[in-house]
Amino acid sequence: MPPRKLAAGNWKMNGTLASLAEVETLMHDCAGAGVDILICPPATLLRLMAERVSAGAVAVGGQDCHAKESGAHTGDISAEQLRDAGASYVIVGHSERRADHGETDAAVAAKAVAAHRAGISSVICVGETEAQRDANETLDVIARQLAGSVPDCATAANTVIAYEPVWAIGTGRTPTNDQIAEVHAAMREALVARFADGAKFRLLYGGSVKPANAAEIFAIAHVDGALVGGASLKAADFTPIVRALDAA
Repeated sequence: MPPRKLAAGNWKMNGTLASLAEVETLMHDCAGAGVDILICPPATLLRLMAERVSAGAVAVGGQDCHAKESGAHTGDISAEQLRDAGASYVIVGHSERRADHGETDAAVAAKAVAAHRAGISSVICVGETEAQRDANETLDVIARQLAGSVPDCATAANTVIAYEPVWAIGTGRTPTNDQIAEVHAAMREALVARFADGAKFRLLYGGSVKPANAAEIFAIAHVDGALVGGASLKAADFTPIVRALDAA
């Protein structure tokens, strides 16, 4: 059986209490969809969103977590605290965290281990910069990030991999279908070589996914869903993406 498809939305540092209405609309508009739906709101909304979503209709996740369970880490959130607030997923290693906070592959792997320790799934992000793409280093970068960021305890049940070319995030640019296919095939090959259930890991594409290009992206082999940024903030934009994934 192929992996169950996943449409994940990363709200980043966006959203207030009024934004919860978008999730309620999304649940109504996507009722009966045969794919998993995940929204990762800012931490201020996580508990409130988890309380509003119907059981099983939409999963809620965090955008980052600390590697430790507790301690003197002002401003950080542990995976256990995310789970306590209602999260079942957490994004780790997003390119914005890697760039803005200097997160290394080892730090990302430690956070993924923390997520699994807490009983929630990790969405581990990998992706190359524009300079690395132009230097034909993409596959080497992805291989290195997979090797260093995905811990040995990862399984298809507790880990999702998201490929997000850094140069395509929020820019409106997307790689060609052949470029996406090449990276996703390489990721699948690496996971199969390393993990017994590597064929079952869900591989998401992220980077300027929108209603206009979703169906085309979802037709690419080894693309099991998407990690969506700006287009996940409004149900009117995210619903067509979910429907395109369901139809793929």
